[in-house]
Amino acid sequence: MSRRHTMAGLSRLAAAAAVTTMLLAACGGDDEGGTTATGGAGTQAADLGLVQNGTLTVCSDVPYPPFEIESPDAPSGYSGFDMDLMQAIADGLGLRMTVQDVGFDPLQSGAVLAAGQCDLGASAMTITDERKQHLDFSMPYYDSLQSLLVPADSGITSIDDLVGKTVGVQQGTTGEIYAKEHLPKGANPPQAFPSDGELWPALQAGNIAAILQDLPVNLEHARSDPAYEVVEQYETDEQYGFAFAKGEKTALLNAVNEQLQALRDDGTYDEIYARYFAMDSTGTESPTGPSPSTS
Repeated sequence: MSRRHTMAGLSRLAAAAAVTTMLLAACGGDDEGGTTATGGAGTQAADLGLVQNGTLTVCSDVPYPPFEIESPDAPSGYSGFDMDLMQAIADGLGLRMTVQDVGFDPLQSGAVLAAGQCDLGASAMTITDERKQHLDFSMPYYDSLQSLLVPADSGITSIDDLVGKTVGVQQGTTGEIYAKEHLPKGANPPQAFPSDGELWPALQAGNIAAILQDLPVNLEHARSDPAYEVVEQYETDEQYGFAFAKGEKTALLNAVNEQLQALRDDGTYDEIYARYFAMDSTGTESPTGPSPSTS
């Protein structure tokens, strides 16, 4: 349920009566003896096939800044572009949001979703034809590029300079696919890591020569440490979507799409976007991310 504010001046008895009235309005019996929470958009949560009544359970691979970041002060314990956007969607549906940290590979393969571990995946996941075979996707909510991050003093200025060197990628990602298809002859095979949480320290330790992955994540590293820089960006026409178990969450998918469109229409999407992508590492407006009218 969404947060409620008690009017000043109500007696404790009146406040209790008001809360009781709201609870009765928000909940009703379902066919299995549980409760049905009614979202702010007029959607009954029981009709959404949620893992847990009244709760939107989100699976994500954390950390992946600026999309997924551990944040104890956030309602779910996580912030970032994906998490803030998903929190706004949950609020619009009148649902509490919880997050489960899972590996990206079992998430993009659809395994954790098919197993009913969570209601959807929010993890900067690119919509691809291959993934559509085992996942359903929301409308696109972010446009991305691939990029190459290297130490500023490495002498590497492009992917062609990786001859005899090893680039790090995240396992199961479009960055890994791009690296395999575009590395020059003589480069070592890309080294795959479970997540950015292992990739970034490997570059810092000198165990790999570069990272090839989503531009916003590499820009975040370059912002945090000027000893590293993004030297190339690759146009890949990628768009992110929230992922759902194939053919099993149609009502929830439609409800999420409705909320996404509402967030664009009322300007909330713009506000969340500006928190994370207003500037790139050079201090100019970030070229990534869709315009507010993109859907």
